[in-house]
Amino acid sequence: MRSISKTFLRISCLCLALLFLCGNAQASSDLGDTLDLGMISVKTTFLNPLLSEEREFQSLTALMYEGLFSLDDDYRPQPCLAESCSQSGTKWTITMRQDVTFSDGTPCTAYDVAATIEQIFSLAEEGRGQYTQLKYIISSVKANDATSLTLTMNRSYYGSLFALTFPVLPQNQVNDMFPLGTGPYKADAFRPGDYFYLSANPYWWQGVPSIPNINVHFNTTNRKLIEDYELNLIDAAISRSASAGQYQTGLTNLNLSYRTRQLEVLLMNHRANSFPLDDIRVRQAISYAIDIDAVANAVYAGTAERVDTPMPYGTWMYDDSITHEYNPDKARQMLADAGWADSDGDGVLDQIVDGKPRNLKLQFHVYEEQDNTVRTLAAQMISDMLAAVGIKAGDGSGNVTTITYARAKERLAAGNFDLMLCAFQMDVVPDPGFLLMSNNTGNFGAYKSTAMDNLFKDFRKASDPDEYQSLLYQIQEQFIADCPFLCLYYRCGALLTRKVFTTERDIREPEILRGIESVGK
Repeated sequence: MRSISKTFLRISCLCLALLFLCGNAQASSDLGDTLDLGMISVKTTFLNPLLSEEREFQSLTALMYEGLFSLDDDYRPQPCLAESCSQSGTKWTITMRQDVTFSDGTPCTAYDVAATIEQIFSLAEEGRGQYTQLKYIISSVKANDATSLTLTMNRSYYGSLFALTFPVLPQNQVNDMFPLGTGPYKADAFRPGDYFYLSANPYWWQGVPSIPNINVHFNTTNRKLIEDYELNLIDAAISRSASAGQYQTGLTNLNLSYRTRQLEVLLMNHRANSFPLDDIRVRQAISYAIDIDAVANAVYAGTAERVDTPMPYGTWMYDDSITHEYNPDKARQMLADAGWADSDGDGVLDQIVDGKPRNLKLQFHVYEEQDNTVRTLAAQMISDMLAAVGIKAGDGSGNVTTITYARAKERLAAGNFDLMLCAFQMDVVPDPGFLLMSNNTGNFGAYKSTAMDNLFKDFRKASDPDEYQSLLYQIQEQFIADCPFLCLYYRCGALLTRKVFTTERDIREPEILRGIESVGK
């Protein structure tokens, strides 16, 4: 029977927090006309969402621009600017809503959608833009008239709907730095690095937003951002800093965790004859030896969301009947079954290989994060846990080797590593094939499985959502069985607020402020 414990826990915690905060007399049941919001922004100088540079800033442009489809609380695509969609093989016909205009009252048409897609393709050719993956989804686009367009897809694939969440711009403004949008808010004033004022879009097709004005104050450091929040200079703050996790929900404060698309993993190199990680028993022993919850809690202070597969939990695509088992005794037994023993009593397992003694020592690398040492701390905790079962991971002293991001890319490309703690930015389309298919771009450990490859062949032809989900579940089961690498957690950010401006369950990047336009309606 499929477990619902993780999903239920996520829903329950948010609902209880909202009820607790709303029930307090000092908490804001009267939201007022303005939300004063703080965030980090140091380099964004324009509003065009196709060229976004900062993740937090995208939470603002997400309020101004909309896509053909949007993702609901279960991460399922729902029509937005599209009224309907019909499919015949790889040909998709999109019918536009008739009541949508941009914030100046100009109708939004199929011609605007086609022009936006063509601009995304053009940027992708230059290696630029936030939606370059669209070129792998759509092969061509044609506006039939103002109300409909035909998309020719590269495959008949339900996952294509997720990619149709890209922001739609006016056809004559796709290259502008400050284009208009169809969303609930419009830009009033913007001074890069200082402030950004948004107000309600009077032409928004879903009505007037509950909070008419959002005043955004930019900071350059997390320390100054949190200080502004503590001094009541702002009502809410968005931060990806792990230090923000220390603020707990209380009588007048709410700490909402939002999920990013940054998946942290422990990569294992098991290329052919890549001793000893070519032995699945060793890889599985490593997974049993690591207390991932302890790492997440100690290092990330609540700003990490545990997962056992590459899919984000709490969503319709995550099989939460699969759970990671921390069991160091089982790890030791598996290593013993694989022929490893501590014959000389030095605490490191060894065995005779090709007539020579070999110690169970693994190169363990981690790359630096800018202005942040949390990943290095996590790697050292993992190294210590591996040492507890007889695996020496790191340098001669058991310390993890920290390298630059550029150097890590070189080592990954060359296969010059045993273990690497690193992160992948997952796409909006729930498809981890780039990590798991043979010879694919993110498969740095050279994992090869005919069964997995066949699952992805079927998965990428699945046009029915139930079949799509079923195959995703089978992919996750195969992932656990093969243990190509270890999934740890999705990194999270913190949304600190004194005003309950959203009742959405799934708060996620880049739509961190989703729900602000409709709460209280």
